[in-house]
Amino acid sequence: MYAVIETGGQQHRVTPGETIKVQKLASESGAQISIGKVLFVSQDTGVVIGKPYIDKASVTAEVIGNRRDPKVLVYKQKPRKGYRKLNGHKQTYTLLKIKDIVVGG
Repeated sequence: MYAVIETGGQQHRVTPGETIKVQKLASESGAQISIGKVLFVSQDTGVVIGKPYIDKASVTAEVIGNRRDPKVLVYKQKPRKGYRKLNGHKQTYTLLKIKDIVVGG
């Protein structure tokens, strides 16, 4: 069984027991959250497709914690002008452990 969910403007394919990395959520570590934007669910009995979301479907997940990606350096330079600029960026994200996929309940 798997589902396709939407969170943070991105779509993720999830299965129970899987750990995924999503854009930062305002939840504490250890909290249980429910994601209601379920686009697609594949079960043993068949598939359910939403228009755009499936009614009465949700994915339950546990927040493992908020983390930061490694630093990405952004370097800009213009030739023959003496312009150089160096910026760094560390993207924040939330780790989620998928617990359960519920359809129609």
